[in-house]
Amino acid sequence: MHLFYTPDIEANAIEYVLNEDESKHCARVLRLGIGDPIVLIDGRGSLFRVEIADAHPKRTKVRILTIERNYGKRNHYLHIAVAPTKNLDRLEWFLEKATEIGIDEITPIICEHSERKELKIERLTKVVTAAVKQSLSAYHPKINEPIDFRRFAEELPAKQHFIAHCLEATKVTLTAEIKPHGSYCVLIGPEGDFSPSEVEFAISKGCQAISLGNTRLRTETAALYACMEINLLNRN
Repeated sequence: MHLFYTPDIEANAIEYVLNEDESKHCARVLRLGIGDPIVLIDGRGSLFRVEIADAHPKRTKVRILTIERNYGKRNHYLHIAVAPTKNLDRLEWFLEKATEIGIDEITPIICEHSERKELKIERLTKVVTAAVKQSLSAYHPKINEPIDFRRFAEELPAKQHFIAHCLEATKVTLTAEIKPHGSYCVLIGPEGDFSPSEVEFAISKGCQAISLGNTRLRTETAALYACMEINLLNRN
C-alpha cells in the first residue's frame, strides 16, 4: 500500500492533485501510472482510497474511490511533554518510534537543566510525517512550539497528568494510577532531570509523580517507555 500525506484534502473530495514533492515520488520514484491504486490520509483520521487519473511528475491527479472516517482511531489521547535532548538525533528517534506506536501530541518543554533550548519544528514534523506513512496511520501527531516548563505546567492540557523524575520522593507507577480510555499528559525532563523546584511546582499544579522503573533512563527512552505503557494499558 502506497500512502501519501495530504493534509489539505477536503473531507468530501471527489478528485485531488498531489503537491509537487508527492507527485514526483509517485510518478518518478515509485513509477506508478494511470489506474494504479494509492491511499491518501489527511492526518485527522480520514483515509482515502484512490486511483491515479494522471501520473504527472509535478501534479499527479487522483480520483477518490472510497473514504473511511476515524480509520484506526485509538480509545485514548496521549500528550508527551518532553525536554529536547542535546543530541537532536535522540529526540527524532523518539518522535519516529512514538508515532509508530501511537501518540497524539508532543510539546518540547524548556527546563532549568535543558541543554537544548531551540528547535526547528519543521524538521521534526518531517520526521513524524515519514513515520505516519511508514506505520500506515491516518492520524498525524501534533508538534507544538517549545515552551517554558512552568508556563506549560500552569495549564496542564489533560485530565490525567504525570511527571516522571529520578529524585528521591514518593512516586507511583502508571499501572497503579492510570484510568483507561482517558486523556493523558506525561512530563519527561532533560538529561539532568527536572530540578526539585520544578517537580514541586508541577505537583502543586496537580501532576502525579511517577516512576518508570528502577533504572535511570535517557530522556528519549523515558518518553518512549511512557508512550508504550499507556498504549498497552489502553489496549482492548
